[in-house]
Amino acid sequence: MRHMLTIIGLGPGSKESLTLGGIEKMKESKKILLRTQKHPVIDYLISQGFSMESLDHYYDQKDNFDEVYDAIADDIIERLKHEDVVYAVPGSPFVAEYTVQRLLERAESHDYDIEIVPSMSFIEAIFQVLKKDPIGGLQIIDGLQLKTQRPDPNTDVIVTQVYNQMVASDIKLRLMAYYPDQYPICVLRGAGIPGIQRVEWVLLYELDRLEWVDYLTSIYLPKVDEKWEKYYNMNNLVEIMAKLRSKEGCPWDLKQTHESLRPYLLEETYEVLEALDNDDKELLVEELGDLLLQIVFHAQIAAEEGYFDIQDVIAGISRKLIYRHPHVFGENKETTDAGALLRWEEMKRKEKDVKTHTESLQRIPKPLPALMRSYKIQKKAAAVGFDWDCVEGALEKVKEELTELLEVYQTDQTDKITEELGDLLFAIVNMARFLKVEPELALNQTNEKFIQRFAFMEKHAKSLDKQLEEMSLEEMDQLWNLAKIHKNKKNDKKYK
Repeated sequence: MRHMLTIIGLGPGSKESLTLGGIEKMKESKKILLRTQKHPVIDYLISQGFSMESLDHYYDQKDNFDEVYDAIADDIIERLKHEDVVYAVPGSPFVAEYTVQRLLERAESHDYDIEIVPSMSFIEAIFQVLKKDPIGGLQIIDGLQLKTQRPDPNTDVIVTQVYNQMVASDIKLRLMAYYPDQYPICVLRGAGIPGIQRVEWVLLYELDRLEWVDYLTSIYLPKVDEKWEKYYNMNNLVEIMAKLRSKEGCPWDLKQTHESLRPYLLEETYEVLEALDNDDKELLVEELGDLLLQIVFHAQIAAEEGYFDIQDVIAGISRKLIYRHPHVFGENKETTDAGALLRWEEMKRKEKDVKTHTESLQRIPKPLPALMRSYKIQKKAAAVGFDWDCVEGALEKVKEELTELLEVYQTDQTDKITEELGDLLFAIVNMARFLKVEPELALNQTNEKFIQRFAFMEKHAKSLDKQLEEMSLEEMDQLWNLAKIHKNKKNDKKYK
């Protein structure tokens, strides 16, 4: 026999918000199952003679709300095996009512029917208290889900589930990532319930100081206007870029193409690397922003040409990350970084339909700096076993290539000299790989060291009333050696 599940919304809390349909269904029931008895209308229903059973005990038994909601849904399904069930929830069954969603998900796999009696939710009560029409734009988010549900300061926001001061404190800290600390917010408890309703405007940082916050509390944040320092998000950046590329925008931005932006993309990438090298966090924020601008710039140009937009870029990388991490988003778990890397490469080959190892080498981008590209090529070759057993083998190869270069460097065989020099560099990169040193970074460090020593030479040459070009190579070499001694002394002091 198929049993019936009737789900009734009890409204925001006042008896006036109960629907006639809901009352009639409860009258027909021998017993009403309540998700929680903590609802202002329950005392009225009891006074009218309705028989009720609360499921509040699950809140004490379980460690988190998800477990509570699952336990309640499982309890109701078990009862439906033997009888019809009338289940009553606060507010509307379709507003912030997670047990209802779980029951609907289970409906297809269980033999029972569902009837839902709708009602007014606490959201409508909030609209009436604030005298707001949501048609102008409104975002409703769960205060317990702010890790994944992010507020949009460009529209009105209602935050629900502000259960107590501890929850309010966590919500406050998360909202401060999007709103100024002194932003005015409206805290509403028991909206639309006579004798319980309380509405107070406070500053955001004061939210967790309100002792009267409870399970009937929500927060309203009006959209941020031009009076306040704006907290920008990704959508704002895309809109700004579109404005700059419009007819009313910037002539220089409008003129740019994918090709003309190439040098800026490279420049911004290297400036990010420089900020990392200097361990300058403030500069890193700025440089990452500059790099992000280049990505949004290219996406905007592509959108105007009808090829793709920034959402396609974001969706593409999101899908790629999930696909290439089956050990995170799937069942094939990895516990080591080496295993995770192998899994990444395996999924990458499947995704790109790479059938041979040569194809994998050929796919390494040619525009990469030569040292970096060489490093990647050798890593991929080593992955199939084409590698020296130890660093000594790589070192002997360096000596061999140096000998071959010395045999031709004084000849006029330019092509041969170029070839042998390339072989030597390739062998040095291979040795760097064995030593776990990124050759690109190592050479950049040496470049900086050279500049610093050269600056030392020039400074001391001036102290001798000389220009570098007026000095002999021997004199400059003496200054160079002094620069090395000066640098070593500084390092000695640094590590003492």
